[in-house]
Amino acid sequence: MSRRRADCDILVIGGGHNGLVCAAYLAGAGLSVRVLERRALVGGAAVTEVFHPGFRNSVASYTVSLLNPQVIRDLQLVRHGLRIVERPFSNFLPLPDGRAFRLGGDAGSADIARWSARDAARLPDYYAMLERVVAVLRVLTMRTPPNVGAGFVAADWLNSWAVARQLRHLDLRGRRDLLDLFTKSAGELLDDWFESAPLKAALGWDSVVGNFASPYAPGSAYVLLHHVFGEVNGKSGVWGHAIGGMGAISEAIAAECRARGVVIETDATVDQVLVENGRAVGVALDDGRMLHAGAVVSNLNPKLLYQRLVPRGALDADTVARIDRYRCGSGTFRMNVALSELPDFTAAPGTTLQPHHQSGILVGHSLGYFERAYFDARSREHNPGWARAPIVELVISSTLDDSLAPRGQHVASLFCQHVNPVMPEDGGGWDAHRDTVARLMIDTVDACAPNFARSVLGYEALGPRDLEQRFGLVGGDIFHGSLGLDQLFSARPLLGQGAYRGALAGLYLCGSGSHPGGGVTGLPGRNAAREILRDHGRRPRPQ
Repeated sequence: MSRRRADCDILVIGGGHNGLVCAAYLAGAGLSVRVLERRALVGGAAVTEVFHPGFRNSVASYTVSLLNPQVIRDLQLVRHGLRIVERPFSNFLPLPDGRAFRLGGDAGSADIARWSARDAARLPDYYAMLERVVAVLRVLTMRTPPNVGAGFVAADWLNSWAVARQLRHLDLRGRRDLLDLFTKSAGELLDDWFESAPLKAALGWDSVVGNFASPYAPGSAYVLLHHVFGEVNGKSGVWGHAIGGMGAISEAIAAECRARGVVIETDATVDQVLVENGRAVGVALDDGRMLHAGAVVSNLNPKLLYQRLVPRGALDADTVARIDRYRCGSGTFRMNVALSELPDFTAAPGTTLQPHHQSGILVGHSLGYFERAYFDARSREHNPGWARAPIVELVISSTLDDSLAPRGQHVASLFCQHVNPVMPEDGGGWDAHRDTVARLMIDTVDACAPNFARSVLGYEALGPRDLEQRFGLVGGDIFHGSLGLDQLFSARPLLGQGAYRGALAGLYLCGSGSHPGGGVTGLPGRNAAREILRDHGRRPRPQ
């Protein structure tokens, strides 16, 4: 560390929710912390913004389940105004034949039995299997992975033993289930369990959310599993909505940060990480300032950190090559839509509020449909790079939160798959096709709810390029890196950096590109803070 006076103990690059969580824990242990956020508001992808006059929405991340309850308690988020309400049931699928399928809620197994009595009988066992595995993995998500790269020390052996000890809670059957979930495709897993296509689609949707892959791609079962780690109001696997949108989560964390003395700067773009003698000692900002600190913590996608901010010459050749190969890209097209009225579904008529309007509405009736959408988007034989029959999840957040839209009108989030994250620039890239694809997504919903297109008052469309430029989601990747076996646990983002310590001394990682991965969990920030505090000899440390 240079002898110059440091501006603070810790500099955090990026005021996304994990950066804020990390800052709050560090400040709670008495360190002076400054957060630098490029945009005019904090939250990263967990923000609420006006996208059409009079209409606000969670413009990127849009639903709650994975936010860790320990983070909620430790950072007093309820005291800072956070309130999460639950969906009445999980999913509503309007089907091509005019029928509707519902998963969860009061109808429960009786609705599933209309399609398959066998599936209705097996579903509780499927959920129980997932919960047995998830109960063990939830504990591991809050642990620091063993650093199996260079510099493996005694503390890492202890971490490895802790992992093994946790997995011992699974019996042989549970270990076999765990192996299936880590190695098999979601499609293979669900085909083994169930026979009805709508049920498999409702369950299998989680395997392609933010994942540019077929549900039959090996390893996609883990993406499904990743989405069921969460809970809402103490109920496992439930999805909900934060009143005020996802920005309410970020603002509550920021409020706790400020209460603990964290300095949060917005409109503060970091141009470079300052490196002296192989150590990160501060940052240079685009306004000409240089700030110095005892440690620098990055909440950015690892590609952005190492390819744009860390001087290339400060990294060894292997790290440079492997970060260049670090996989990002989620095939996501995200829309925020202002509506004059609720969708009138052919399968469930009426524009008066009904429970299905408050669920996750999924246009996509089978795993085969999901697979065709992926291969269509991947192939450029018929189009520049999107599925002609896309998958669309529609969440009408204003049905749970009337603060988001004018009275009698509504706000909808459309999370759409699949689009190719890479578009040829000689064809204008995504800028040339954004509105064409947006109209396709609207028409796809309109085919199930014939009033939808005419009820659209305005929309905001965000393709992969937009998601990258606005939120730092490289390739539109909502997870800050694909959730493949080679990019999980100790290998996230690379072996040797899985314990939240970056490629340089004094450089730490606290974003979704570190364990346990993406989603609005707060866990990468919490876990990273524990390791930073350990290195600084500070307590209390989150356990």
